[in-house]
Amino acid sequence: MMPLFLKLALSGTALAAALYDLRQRRIPNWLNLSGIILGFGLNTYFLAGRGATTASLGFLLALAVYTPLYLLRGMGAGDVKLMAAIGAIAGPANWFNIFLATALLGGALSILLIVLRRRFHLTLVNISTILRQLSHRQSPAAASSLLDIRSQKALTLPHGAVIAAGVFLFLLLQLRSA
Repeated sequence: MMPLFLKLALSGTALAAALYDLRQRRIPNWLNLSGIILGFGLNTYFLAGRGATTASLGFLLALAVYTPLYLLRGMGAGDVKLMAAIGAIAGPANWFNIFLATALLGGALSILLIVLRRRFHLTLVNISTILRQLSHRQSPAAASSLLDIRSQKALTLPHGAVIAAGVFLFLLLQLRSA
């Protein structure tokens, strides 16, 4: 179980990021940096030496998982930094559970968006392109602007809001198991 002070920091960071991402489609650096500092500070203060290790491992795990997605232009830099902040606050085990919740919610929302925008065929073509490009060790975004998160043509979700939904799902499941 995550201590209450970390749950509050996690909730506040996630909620603020979601609101910014929904309104401006970006997550400001000051917010991500504040979350990282908060994660390291709270963990170190309340959990002593174990806290610094926990924050470091959560931070590094998040970067290890999300940085490749950014490099392939499938994720924005703000989303990577937000997940690093979430990792610093939550630690590696809790971060991984938040990641799984975020991935499941993001996948479900993506399918809904594909259906609503009637882009099923195009999505299958994009998946084929992604697999082909990755099998040749090339960026999918190099083959199609539809696969570049920075392109106006790309079908995108405000991932900061999806991350926040994953955080709140994780916290809800923690309440139920208590």
